[in-house]
Amino acid sequence: MRHHINMLREFSVPLLAGVVVAIAWANLAPQSYTGFINGPHFGGLSFHFISNELFMVLFFGIAAVEITQSCLPGGDLNPIKKAVNPLLGTLGGVLGPIVVYLTLNSLIGGPALHNGWGIPTATDIALAWLAARVVFGANHPAVSYLLLLAVADDAIGLGIIAIFYPNPAFPVQPAWFSLTALGMLLAWLMRRARLRSYWPYLLVGGTLSWTGLHHAHLHPALALVFIIPFLPHAKHEHKHLFEEDPSDHTTLSRFEHEWKVFVDFGLFMFSLANAGVQFSSVGTVTWLVLAALLAGKTLGIFSLGWLATRLGFGLPHGMTLRDLVVAGMIAGTGFTVALFVAGEAFTEPVVQGAAKMGAMLSLSAALFGLLLSKLIPR
Repeated sequence: MRHHINMLREFSVPLLAGVVVAIAWANLAPQSYTGFINGPHFGGLSFHFISNELFMVLFFGIAAVEITQSCLPGGDLNPIKKAVNPLLGTLGGVLGPIVVYLTLNSLIGGPALHNGWGIPTATDIALAWLAARVVFGANHPAVSYLLLLAVADDAIGLGIIAIFYPNPAFPVQPAWFSLTALGMLLAWLMRRARLRSYWPYLLVGGTLSWTGLHHAHLHPALALVFIIPFLPHAKHEHKHLFEEDPSDHTTLSRFEHEWKVFVDFGLFMFSLANAGVQFSSVGTVTWLVLAALLAGKTLGIFSLGWLATRLGFGLPHGMTLRDLVVAGMIAGTGFTVALFVAGEAFTEPVVQGAAKMGAMLSLSAALFGLLLSKLIPR
């Protein structure tokens, strides 16, 4: 049974199943789909609110665990010299799509689509990892490089969501951020008091952080990003990204281990709530988002990754510039966080649907990555 569960998680079956159900439902019975997603069926809360404002707190919390562990001694971002190449690649993977999006928007788009520049900045961690394993093989260094890049640019994506996509109908109220700061302070005090259960951190620190962000009109899904780094953790990291260390029983590791299965299967709920776009939704912004993800990611990651090698910060042992190009293309899989940002960037349903369609079409990055790996000589 456990083997079958791990297989479902490894191949992102819940996430992809949610996409299929959402698209079929939205196209066959659009009114029924919209009513279910946005109606107050759950104690006055909508399914969309539960998915995007509550469930995604745990999703971004798991991402925060990986970032925290990567920064520890022995982690993939420590020491800094080891991290320079992937971090520069990450920067290219953020700036490249922005440049491509804004450039194309100035040519074929217009001011109404300007706000979509943040949509193609992030990479879907699970799907990019799956595609990289198919293209490179499970133990190729490019897989770890791509995972690190995906986690890092998702961290930047979190910042973009928080800073650049406040709700225009509700101006930011900075005073409420003091509640989030209080949650961080209490989490720090709990760590000083050597509390080993993660529940007080989540229930006290996380609730204060969520409430502060919600009332400050910043996205509350980021609540645990401010709390997770305070969970007691190992002094030295002994694993790579998304691997498990059976010897690590710290609070941080237990939180990830005990909630990751829930998050992986909960992505069905997220994709069901966000991927329900009609095929007629294709528009100019669809191609802007898709081009920015496929071309912008590839060019940006390769350019700055290559620059890092020229500056003396080489690629991981066994990874070549050819692999860097292919990894850049696969990084154009901007599904989960791209859908999330699209929902924040545009409020007009037709434009939002078209932007989400571009994010979903970026699943083709895996196929293009496979083609590049065959076309570019070793």
